[in-house]
Amino acid sequence: MKVSRTEFVDAHDMRLCVRHWGDRDAPKLFMVHGWMDISASFQFVVDAFEKEWHVIAPDMRGFGHSDWAQGGYWFPDYLADLEALLDHYSPDEPVRLLGHSLGGNITSVYAGIRPSRVAHLISLEGYGIVENRPEMAPERLERWLDSRKEPERLRAYPDKEAVIARLRKNNPRLTYERAFFLADYWTEVNDRGERIVMADPKHKSLPVLSRLDEILACWSRIEARVLFVEGQHSLLGIRMKDQARAQEEIRRRASYIRDVRIALVEGAGHMLQHDQPESVARLIEDFLV
Repeated sequence: MKVSRTEFVDAHDMRLCVRHWGDRDAPKLFMVHGWMDISASFQFVVDAFEKEWHVIAPDMRGFGHSDWAQGGYWFPDYLADLEALLDHYSPDEPVRLLGHSLGGNITSVYAGIRPSRVAHLISLEGYGIVENRPEMAPERLERWLDSRKEPERLRAYPDKEAVIARLRKNNPRLTYERAFFLADYWTEVNDRGERIVMADPKHKSLPVLSRLDEILACWSRIEARVLFVEGQHSLLGIRMKDQARAQEEIRRRASYIRDVRIALVEGAGHMLQHDQPESVARLIEDFLV
């Protein structure tokens, strides 16, 4: 297993924990994790790389060892955090950028807002969102108001084995060995000896609906070469209850991007970096060379 190291970087009002793998002089590859995840989630893909990369992966605000936001979480703040990190580590050259899930949405929208800053973009299961409808707004706002009175809480687990069981329940394709590794990065031990997820519960009550048309408008401005990687059992397919229809929708959305290719990973779901890291690593390296 390749050893990582961490440091903290100030991004505006936020102190972000940033994980590094590889030699600092190697070509840089930035990776952004998904919702309720952490930078260490990419360990298995990094281990499968055949080439030498300097992988730079933050714990995004409110996750892992990074600071929590006092006032809640707004999508544009993720974009500002990402830009601060790119300016810190690669101020003078376009970057190679990868994101998973929420991280795929962050990186792809950023690539459309700052097209000259991104040379290559890889999106793992980050093909936008299930389209929100205006009539969903009242319930979303009501939940947010309720959370201001009674904040959301994340579940506590009695021990590491319980965390492993939960991770494998969420993803039946996750091996015990990989879940054992992830459990120590995904949770920490509280003063009662319980395991708690290292994430701000406020992530569960977001007041604003995401708008797919705004995301696609950003994608239409992307100048980078783009690789979309989807799992055979994609999250969009599960939510749409039809994997074939979801693949058609993914291709419709991808058509907004000028230079894009789409790859399907067999035997993988939404967490394809955990399910088939070797296949994902090959796709990444073949795309980047």
